Amino acid sequence: MNVFDRYAPFVQDFIYRNNWESLRAIQAAAGDVIFNTDDNLLLTASTASGKTEAAFFPILTLFSEDMPRSVGAIYIGPLKALINDQFTRLNDLCEDAGIPVWHWHGDVAQSHKARMLKKPSGILQITPESLEAMLMRKHAAIAKLFGDLRFIVIDEVHSLMRGDRGGQTLCIIERLCRQAGVNPRRIGLSATIGDPEAAGEFLGAGSGRRTAIPKIEAKGTRWRLSMEHFYVSDVQAASNKKDIKALPELEEATDKAPQHADPGIGYVFEHTRGKKCLVFVNSREECEAVTTTLRSYCEANHERDRFLIHHGNLSASYRETAEAAMKDDDVQMTTVTTATLELGIDIGRLERAFQIDAPFTVSSFLQRMGRTGRRDLPPEMWFVMREDMPEPRTMLPSTVPWKLLQGIALVQVYLEERWVEPPRFDRLPFSLLYHQTMSTLASCGELTPAQLAQRVLTLKYFHRITADDYKILLRHLIEKEHIQRTEEGGLIVGLAGERLVNNFKFYAVFQENEEYTVRCESQELGTLVMPPPVGEKIAIAGQVWIVTELDHKRHLVYCEPVKGKVPAYFGDCPGDINTKILQRMKQVLCEDKSYPYLMRNAVARLEQARISTRNSGVTTDNLINLGGDMWALFPWVGTYAFFALERFLNVRCREKVKMRGLDSCRPYFIQFTMKATKEEFFRTLREEANKPIDPMELVYPKEIPLFEKYDEHLPAELVRKGFAYGVLDIDGMLAAVNSWCDKEGF
Repeated sequence: MNVFDRYAPFVQDFIYRNNWESLRAIQAAAGDVIFNTDDNLLLTASTASGKTEAAFFPILTLFSEDMPRSVGAIYIGPLKALINDQFTRLNDLCEDAGIPVWHWHGDVAQSHKARMLKKPSGILQITPESLEAMLMRKHAAIAKLFGDLRFIVIDEVHSLMRGDRGGQTLCIIERLCRQAGVNPRRIGLSATIGDPEAAGEFLGAGSGRRTAIPKIEAKGTRWRLSMEHFYVSDVQAASNKKDIKALPELEEATDKAPQHADPGIGYVFEHTRGKKCLVFVNSREECEAVTTTLRSYCEANHERDRFLIHHGNLSASYRETAEAAMKDDDVQMTTVTTATLELGIDIGRLERAFQIDAPFTVSSFLQRMGRTGRRDLPPEMWFVMREDMPEPRTMLPSTVPWKLLQGIALVQVYLEERWVEPPRFDRLPFSLLYHQTMSTLASCGELTPAQLAQRVLTLKYFHRITADDYKILLRHLIEKEHIQRTEEGGLIVGLAGERLVNNFKFYAVFQENEEYTVRCESQELGTLVMPPPVGEKIAIAGQVWIVTELDHKRHLVYCEPVKGKVPAYFGDCPGDINTKILQRMKQVLCEDKSYPYLMRNAVARLEQARISTRNSGVTTDNLINLGGDMWALFPWVGTYAFFALERFLNVRCREKVKMRGLDSCRPYFIQFTMKATKEEFFRTLREEANKPIDPMELVYPKEIPLFEKYDEHLPAELVRKGFAYGVLDIDGMLAAVNSWCDKEGF
């Protein structure tokens, strides 16, 4: 029996109604695994390839034959917007079969949640944070809710494999399964997996099952890709280059921007007119600034406002308005967004996506471009690289167009090798260990130290953490009153701990800044951090407002709308760039290859960069003299190897070569003054690299490097250890140092 014939009649009817003429390869492969094996399943295929249907067609068929006595499947989605979108899609599929679909996150009505708790059944769609809250607050009901749980589907699984949020998801799954006495099969969905075997191991951790990874031959897809460069000034790189021509099909009035406009943003303004587009940026601050600027151009040109905004600090109503407008095929508007619209939500017939500056990862680039190219349109991405015009006396490292190089490198490593960042499983997740310890105590009540360790340390994600480390953590938490000893010798949540676990923000393990809710009269606009004083302006929801009142106790900001342009306040946006990307950036400078997606200014700017870096020796030498005692080191290594290198130079080499004023532009270059010669520098590097290195040596004496959300509640020795052994890429740094020394003959 083929997979289609095995589907339930209501699934077959759904396929007929949607005029599908045949099953896609991924749907046939998924059906074979789910129907004929007991394995976990990892489905990796391009965006809009039908992964969700591939997983749920067979799951719902099995449910229709033997209805679960509780929630039968949990769908874990990383974003509320994605869950809202999938909720509508699954409801359409399940309605005829009478299989309930529930969604559960912070924006869902309590009445909907109450109905699910009263009659647990069908499919539950939920975020990791809401599932954590359920484990903590509905502890006694877990067996009833999930006693016949058969499947856990994790969407966009790649987004959970590079930090504490993915570890939290694995821990929650293990805790829930133990508590409910079930061992459901796990199904992971992703369009951008760099190492499928490692991802399959991650997905199945602690399940006792193997993970099937069907190999799906991808159809060749033609991309429409362009990359243009702009100085934030009137003079552009190609201003005097009459011989440079861009791709004719992408050459559309590059200089048609509003008068006195920022050229890069003006370019976006012109090329979104009359189209439905997404404009991706890399931070919430930039999202607000770009939206405000684009709206001001509408006003200056006497056009209606055609720009929406979407990011994680906006209120639900603003986000949902943007989502609804993007799904409406009759609405020709453009949404400026961060990663909140990067993942699998179907936002209709998008004509193109823009990316302002380079994203940090290949994965992010592919996801963002994958928002387009649906419904028989080719995927289309326009990169807009912006840069301040270098001053005449600016030193060499700052004149290199790093973002342009990064964008080219991200595209090239995928086109040439189909390379995507691999998952990171070698961390020491002490922050998450704290979180899961407090969550377990809050949900279970009093436990002996041995019982607590049995429940937490045996979670698969904590395999690198020793019992001795856990004892250090528990002693510290007792001392700080996050945990309290009872007279019987058990452990419960202490007074200081209660203040944390009783706050809804405790459920999330990703870093959050101290946020203030912004209101204009009764309307909630969103949230921001570090609000300015009364009378100052703020930017949120794509508009400018003046602060009229601050309530620090209740974290409220009251404001009124005004005209103008100001920066937003959301906190920093760090990025982790892989060594592979930095090395390909160097290759971009070294090779004479042209890239067909580069536009006029980008071609000219790259040509300038190649000439200047070759003439200065940047493409052949890692250490360049900038004049006198001033030097620049170009490591071409990723973020965490770069961290290790900075510390290695400071701790091991600084005094030996009389290095001073070390100033980094991570992860591109390091500038410093040095009394030693180039030969003495590399000789010292080789000598120090040949000596054994204790990772703890690279943590500064009084430093407590807080990286993760709950690091501040850990004993200092564990924070330092987690940073030294789990963050610093010492092996990558040493490999780079040794290769430089080999090249220099040391």
